[in-house]
This record gives sequence, structure tokens and C-alpha cells, in this order.
Amino acid sequence: MEEEKKSLLGCTLAELRDVVSQMGMPAFTAKQLMEWIYKKRVSSIDAMTNISKAHKEVLSQHFILGVVPPEERLESVDGTVKYLFRIREGQYVEAVFIPSIGEDSNEERATLCISSQVGCKMHCRFCMTGRQGFSANLTAGEILNQIVAIPESERLTNVVLMGMGEPMDNLDEVLKALSLMTSADGFAWSPKRVTVSTVGIKNTLRRFLKESECHLAISLHASSPAMRAEMMPAERAFSMTEIIRELREFDFSHQRRLSFEYILFAGVNDTPADVRRLVRLLDGLHCRINLIRFHRIPDADFEGVDDERMIAFRDRLTQAGLFTTIRASRGEDVMAACGMLSTMKKKK
Repeated sequence: MEEEKKSLLGCTLAELRDVVSQMGMPAFTAKQLMEWIYKKRVSSIDAMTNISKAHKEVLSQHFILGVVPPEERLESVDGTVKYLFRIREGQYVEAVFIPSIGEDSNEERATLCISSQVGCKMHCRFCMTGRQGFSANLTAGEILNQIVAIPESERLTNVVLMGMGEPMDNLDEVLKALSLMTSADGFAWSPKRVTVSTVGIKNTLRRFLKESECHLAISLHASSPAMRAEMMPAERAFSMTEIIRELREFDFSHQRRLSFEYILFAGVNDTPADVRRLVRLLDGLHCRINLIRFHRIPDADFEGVDDERMIAFRDRLTQAGLFTTIRASRGEDVMAACGMLSTMKKKK
């Protein structure tokens, strides 16, 4: 049986040092490989011009670079672009490129929403990915490939792990990918360019906060544990009150940002009583709330709210002292908006 070649994309400097040592190459070759993979972002081993032909041939016998272009590209009328990546046989993920203008300035922003799993185990009732079910964890290389393999890669100002999957359910590979994004030998990005979204999973949330400096977004979507449990089964394993208790032990008053994602559902979580509960829940936490429109998915038993109610809810929270924004809805016409990512059709 032919040996399955491993991907160089996703390898750390320590791992590449092991590779070159085992291949009988000079130790400095590991640094050269890091430069080609993460700084110059070449698309093939053959393009590494300062590595000898003999060494490239040896590498190619056992490794691939691991940069795999997307199989499909869908562009929305608003400029949002959804990419489909094939991960393994019958397994796909989606990533979403979102060009925009910054909230606090006129600077152009280019955000990429990437996936960490094929499907998801969390089964949130309002999310298409949750309906798909879970198939596989992505490797660090497969996570990073969504960044390096798109034409807009060099334009990116921000990356958010808010695509398919629950990042805290694949934390080892997510942390490895984050390290390669932010380390001097990797992309050398500031951690403030990266946000990780989670429903909150016991033990892994604390580990993420200790081992990464990237921004954190909590998928809250409810003002009480009972309400959240109705919509998000993960609440029963690790409740929102426990999550808040964990977060209070960390300092978010400096550059690291803590935000709470809150989809507004008509007649469910959009009342003045919900505002009061949220204010009590988050009292004293240095955070912001991002209000999100519900994007209708097939057979959903939820309805979104109109703009007037969305604005009124934001204003009540703001007046109560919680910094609150309304996230612009993007890419809905190509099923790229929040909660709409799914590759069930491709899987079938």
C-alpha cells in the first residue's frame, strides 16, 4: 500500500526540524521551509528555489505542500464570496470572504470566516451546520488552507473561526493553527486580528483563554439558561452561568476583546425582560454584544425580528451600559450568512 503523503502546511518549526533531520538535510532547512510555507506562501515544493533539487525530490516523496484550491466559488450581490473546500473523500467545508468598511473608520476591511470541523456536534436548532451532524475534525493545515488558498489571501485584515464546526471541540488543531497565524515564524499576525467563536465547552474554554491571546466570541443567543437549553443542547453540558463565571477570572479590559453573539428571534429572546436579564448576567464584564439577524433556514420554527425591533433592543442594551452593535447581514443570497453554512448536498 502506497504511503499517504503528509502536508507541510500546518507543521510547526519544531516539526519541520524533525522532518529535515530525518531526511538528512541541514538543520537550517527547517527555517527555509517555514519561510516558503508561511511568509512567501508558495503553492508547491518545487517553487522553493533555495532548496536543492535533490532535497526537494526527497521531500516530495513523503510530503505534499498541502495548499489545495477551493472547488467552488459563489459570489453574493453584496460582494461576499463563499468558497467550498474538499477535505477528504465526500467531506467538504465552506469559508466566507467578507469585504467591508470598518465600523470606526473608513478603512477597508477584509474578513475571512473559516471552519474548524466538517459539520458540528452542537446541534443548535437555528443552524444549518448543526443539522448536518459531525463528520471530522480539520487538521491545522486544513484550517490554514482556507486562508492561503483563496485569491483574496493577501488582502485579509481579519480572520474569524465562526464557520462550520465548534472550535473548542477541536482545540488541539485550532490552537496549533492559531499559533502558526500569530507566531513570528508563521504569518506573524497580531492575535487581535483573529476571533474564535464558541458555544462554550467545559475545560477547553479555560485552556483556550490561557494558551491563546486571540479574541473570543461566545454564542449566547438567550438571556436565561432554560431558554438557551431549548435552542442549544450544549447548554445542558456547560451552562451560560458557568461560562460567565469562567470568564470573570480573566482580564478583558485591555486589547483582548470579549463579545457575545446574540441572534434575535421574534417572541423568544427580544423583550425588555431579556434586556434586564442580560444586563444582570454580564454586569461588570468588559465586553460587547453583537446582535445578529436570524437567517431563515428550511423547516426552522423561529422567526427573525424587523429592523425597528432590532434597533430598539440595541438601544435598550446601550442605555443600560452594555456596548452593543448590530452585525450587518452578508451573503444571504448564496447561503453564506450566519447559521447558513452546510455541505449536506455535497456529502450526499
